[in-house]
Amino acid sequence: MIICIDYDGTYTADPKLWDKFLIQARANGHGLICATMRHKSEGEEVEKYLSDKCDQIIYTSRVAKLKFLAELHIKPDIWIDDNPVTNQTL
Repeated sequence: MIICIDYDGTYTADPKLWDKFLIQARANGHGLICATMRHKSEGEEVEKYLSDKCDQIIYTSRVAKLKFLAELHIKPDIWIDDNPVTNQTL
């Protein structure tokens, strides 16, 4: 299973909770992605906290995550996001 977690407003809302979740998810064999609408140039903080916990960090540069990941042929099974409408193409 591929799990995709948002950074701003999701991971940042309770890092200790999400760290435990991500560690357990990885131990259970799940793939982990962080998708953020940040630009790569804004990613220092994201990298600091999630580069060792997620298999991949994807910066969409303000493009809707669902659309951006679909163009990369990545289809998460589970989205964890505080604002899921930003995952959609409106």
